[in-house]
Amino acid sequence: MTSLPLLQNALSVGAILFVLGLVGILTRRNLIVMFLSAELMLQGVSVSLVAWSRFHGDWGGQVLVIFILTVAACEAAIALVFVLQAFARTGRLDAAAWQSLRESSLARVVDQQLPSIDTLPPVWPTLSPAGVLPQADENETLQREHV
Repeated sequence: MTSLPLLQNALSVGAILFVLGLVGILTRRNLIVMFLSAELMLQGVSVSLVAWSRFHGDWGGQVLVIFILTVAACEAAIALVFVLQAFARTGRLDAAAWQSLRESSLARVVDQQLPSIDTLPPVWPTLSPAGVLPQADENETLQREHV
């Protein structure tokens, strides 16, 4: 049983991948991030199946991983179409955009108030042109004297 540490390492990597994917699905509302998190969960399961297959000396887990990768590729193509369709209709990649893809006879269900489209994007700092000194902020110079 010299391959037991290898099995434990592979199972821990698979569990970490699965948990990261689960956290990504539960905490994010961006459709692309949710899709990538689902793919991460599939990869975590695949790593675990390959590890168990190698530990037991059979090919069953590795063959199952090939089927999982095939299904994941098909799912990626279909999910990409849904994400693009939701973005084309709403202009956002928020998970609530799926509401617009419902049938017209069904009532709209919104779990939370969506952010308004009128909100201004954050103001990002810009670089000054070459050879021009940037304007110094007095508050920032007072806070950074110790640096």
